[in-house]
Amino acid sequence: MNAQAPLAPALLKNEQEIDLLELFSSLWKQRVLILAITLGVGLLGAAYAFLSPRYYQAQSVLRPAAIKDLDQLNQLGFYKLTPAQAMARVGAALESYDNRLGYFRENQAAFEALAQPGRSLEQTFEQFNADAIAMLVPDAKKGDGGTPFVGLKLTYPGEIDGPTVVNGFVQYSIDVVRQQVADDVETMIANRLNLLTSKMEAARASYEATKEIEIAKLTESDNLKRAKLQDELRALRLQLKTRRDNRISQLTEAITIAKSLGITKPSTPSSLGTTDQIIQGSVIRTEVNNQQIPLYFMGTDALEAERKALLQRRSDDFTEPRIAQINKELKLLEANRKIEILKSRENEDLFLSELAGWREEAARLKTWKIDTGNLKLVAVDQEAIDPLAPVKPRKALVLALALVLGGMLGIFVALVRQLAQRHLRPA
Repeated sequence: MNAQAPLAPALLKNEQEIDLLELFSSLWKQRVLILAITLGVGLLGAAYAFLSPRYYQAQSVLRPAAIKDLDQLNQLGFYKLTPAQAMARVGAALESYDNRLGYFRENQAAFEALAQPGRSLEQTFEQFNADAIAMLVPDAKKGDGGTPFVGLKLTYPGEIDGPTVVNGFVQYSIDVVRQQVADDVETMIANRLNLLTSKMEAARASYEATKEIEIAKLTESDNLKRAKLQDELRALRLQLKTRRDNRISQLTEAITIAKSLGITKPSTPSSLGTTDQIIQGSVIRTEVNNQQIPLYFMGTDALEAERKALLQRRSDDFTEPRIAQINKELKLLEANRKIEILKSRENEDLFLSELAGWREEAARLKTWKIDTGNLKLVAVDQEAIDPLAPVKPRKALVLALALVLGGMLGIFVALVRQLAQRHLRPA
């Protein structure tokens, strides 16, 4: 028994080799069946490849416009749109569901082949948007991250004019962004004009307030100065009247003394002492006295004459030079020429320094025009054109897969058939 044990593996190996040979022999005998099944599945694949609806692809690629294309738009100063920003806005419009639906609604004739009974327009578009439209953006993994672009790819059945739809939707999106830019610019210009108008009105109101304040200050200053001068004038006149009254009193007292002394003509104390002496010949008297001679030595004639003149005087203004100066200043205060000039200004806008610049900017904004219809927001790098071949179904690939699957199915059927025959074979 020990001597027969090593023979088991050899017998098993020989049995497996006999089974494989038998298997290949069985498959070869059933080669017609396998070939028939392979050809049958291949025919089904061919029928699918040649009879199923064909789908095509069309795409359009956009790149940033040149800086000069947006220069006129950026000349406003307060509105800036770079080429990258413009392309981003167009890309957002291409990706916008609302824009796609709007284009779909406006061009229903181009999508008649998609219509199905029982489906609404929105449902038809929903499926078309989900299955057929794809965005093209730079892929950083492929190394095109430094080349900015945006695009649209459409997979469409043969009944639809795909290139026309793609190019039309791209132009539709560009027009939408153009209108948005035009609306933005128009709104910003209107807001800027309103702001300039508000600034000009505020400047005019401020100028009027400043002018009124200046006039009020000048008037108040003149009134104060006039009041001070009038007070000074009254004080001076009272002072002069008091001085005249005092002089009259002095003269009256001096006249009384002079009458008692019998002095009628001007004399001196020394001459008064020699009145009774007889002087022969010519006598010249010289009197040196550092004391003031009393007023009564002027004599009653001179004193009475002066008193009479003082009593008849109606005004003492001529005796004080300051009164003439005060009258001159009061006369000048009767009319303030600066106030008159301020009130007589006709075109007060000329005196507002910033108003000229605001008016110039407002005039420039009112006359500023841009043809947004020809505004080049992006550069169309690739327009959609009719493809040379459909993208699906791929006939060669479908045929190859059909033949492979047909061969595998034929072999599987042959193997099953072989196993069934072995089980049915008599012991």
